[in-house]
Amino acid sequence: MAVKKYMGTKKISVIVPVYNSINCLERCVRSLCAQTYENLEILLVDDGSTDGTGKLCERLAAEDGRIVVRHKENGGASSARNAGLSMASGDYIGFVDSDDYVDSYVYEELACALEKGAYPVAQISRDEVDEAGGRLADVCVPPEKERFCDSETFIKELLLHQGDSSFCTKLFPREIFAGHRFPEGELNEDFRLLLEILQVIPGIGILPKQGYHVVCRQDSTTRRRTNDSFSRVFLDIVENADMVQELVDRKYPALHEYAVRFNLYQRLDYMLHVPLSQMNGHNAFYQNVKKYLRRHVGDTIKNSYLTGKNKGYLLLLTAAPKTVRGVHGWKMKLREKA
Repeated sequence: MAVKKYMGTKKISVIVPVYNSINCLERCVRSLCAQTYENLEILLVDDGSTDGTGKLCERLAAEDGRIVVRHKENGGASSARNAGLSMASGDYIGFVDSDDYVDSYVYEELACALEKGAYPVAQISRDEVDEAGGRLADVCVPPEKERFCDSETFIKELLLHQGDSSFCTKLFPREIFAGHRFPEGELNEDFRLLLEILQVIPGIGILPKQGYHVVCRQDSTTRRRTNDSFSRVFLDIVENADMVQELVDRKYPALHEYAVRFNLYQRLDYMLHVPLSQMNGHNAFYQNVKKYLRRHVGDTIKNSYLTGKNKGYLLLLTAAPKTVRGVHGWKMKLREKA
């Protein structure tokens, strides 16, 4: 039976930043071409790929007239997304990462939610899969039914690591991006820009179906590390935690304790990932994190939004960070061998 197509009254521009994605891009693009919502333009922004991905983009574009390709010098995902925003001609804007793929109904349901006028921004739910397509544990648990989440509540859920900050699961009216762009040179860019946008919209409508599939690749940018290096994302999450604390205390004071919890948790994540070789007096960032934890021991103890395990690790890392990290690393190696 042929899939029923829906033209839609509004055009959707889907921006796909592409970098050395030759092994996964075709699946991503074909999932977009198969959307039941036909009034799409698919913008492939080749961010200086060196593995033949650029030629693959051109081949895919030759197969579907809705695909537009732009090649640019490498500048990172935010730079590619911003380039896509400058190209987009749609009434609505969506984003998909080249590793990932979407079910055929996703943009029809998101567009219908916006066209009904029910929400200023619509979000589909997501799941996480491994490279073979096997389901992993949900990072963001979908709601049981469609719901509207006001901006302050959405921020609270982000601070509790329960909300979805990804732009890839959302559909936006084009005008929202007037004066707003992704911060370039960061790896936690979605979180920062979403906080900007949440301040100027009343909230987000969340649809329960898990139609966006995040593919967790072992060689992804945020996972790739050696003993002496680690992703810049662990620096960015600390800096963004400071930014959101200032925002909350200025505009959403009822969320203060949630922001304190978020600040402590992000620093815990940093302390569990910074290489032992960089835990020294010459690393100013590390020293500042350590000083912050020492100043906020009281907050660590009394904050009711931290788990007992979180508090235990924070207090131990505050007292003896290198020793604790050494023991933690030893335990992780034993667990991997088991």
